[in-house]
Amino acid sequence: MSSNRGVVYIGPGKVEVQNIEDAKLAAPDGRRIEHGVILKVISTNICGSDQHMVRGRTTAEPGLILGHEITGEVIEKGKDVEMLQIGDIVSVPFNVACGRCRCCREGDTGVCLTVNPARAGGAYGYVDMGGWIGGQARYVTIPYADFNLLKFPDRDRAMAKIRDLTMLSDILPTGFHGAVKAGCGVGSVVYVAGAGPVGLAAAASARILGAAVVMVGDFNKERLAHAAKVGFEPVDLSASDRLGDMIEQITGLPEVDAAIDAVGFEARSHSGGEQPAIVLNQMMEITRPAGSIGIPGLYVTADPGAVDKAAKEGSLSLRFGLGWAKAQSFHTGQTPVLQYNRQLMQAILHDRLPIADVVNATIIPLDEAVQGYESFDQGVARKYVLDPHGGLAA
Repeated sequence: MSSNRGVVYIGPGKVEVQNIEDAKLAAPDGRRIEHGVILKVISTNICGSDQHMVRGRTTAEPGLILGHEITGEVIEKGKDVEMLQIGDIVSVPFNVACGRCRCCREGDTGVCLTVNPARAGGAYGYVDMGGWIGGQARYVTIPYADFNLLKFPDRDRAMAKIRDLTMLSDILPTGFHGAVKAGCGVGSVVYVAGAGPVGLAAAASARILGAAVVMVGDFNKERLAHAAKVGFEPVDLSASDRLGDMIEQITGLPEVDAAIDAVGFEARSHSGGEQPAIVLNQMMEITRPAGSIGIPGLYVTADPGAVDKAAKEGSLSLRFGLGWAKAQSFHTGQTPVLQYNRQLMQAILHDRLPIADVVNATIIPLDEAVQGYESFDQGVARKYVLDPHGGLAA
């Protein structure tokens, strides 16, 4: 019998924790790989991107093993792995990257050209991302280990900070990438759309980059209350459909230097209906001329549950002329985690970035993943961290 268990997508609205195949040093097509390792998963997080699939808003097939936010211990390695040893504790970037193609060599690991036959870019446990098995499990295989994995310098120190360090696999670098690309810096005025974990990570990133004011907008009262508790200016979007006016009440001006879209394609309007382009259009309205917009929020090429035919194919109704007229800069796409995770690890280890408290990291057993998904989908102000082996309880 397999010793592995994982979170499996059954169909829209349903996941289960099941026995799954043992991890092995093999690529999705079955080829044996010697450049990979097998990890005993220490922590693995539920992500908002996972929820898009579970809601049936992607073309994900039933049977997909979920999970792309992974921290673990090396328990087996291929003969080509030279820089890692058995027992090392590592953070896994959600990007699967070969380290050798043009994009990887230029640092754009989010769009590796070789790990996914369908398109540029690979990820664990995600639709259309190359078939790599997800890490919401007890054990997982990681390819190109020497290139991809970030080794923590000290085991005891890492375990003491594991609630924070587990965020290095995705949401913290993703939020940081959004803040960097939005031009956040010393004295900047910043608006973040979305008070979920990625939005809060983006807000924390703007703050550590030196922003003077960081506002976070959402409809969810519980998430807004938590954002205020950890030091950000909450903007209750249910109060008005005039975002610029609400920003002016806080800063004195109806515009910002930098805007970050941490919502993505399931955005909703003030009236409550789904309107996938509304956040992007609001960003162009409130961002000053020559300002920048970072877009870590997920947008997809196919959305079966979209509100109109165009959106089903990833086509959105954008006021792009407004952005052009204001000479704004936009940056989209998957975050190249390796560009940021080492620096962010140092910020965590030296008590500069308490990200676990910012996103309200909450540890639950792997077998409670179903309840975690349900609670997260209802908008709870938490970031769920799954504990596959019970090692985080202490």
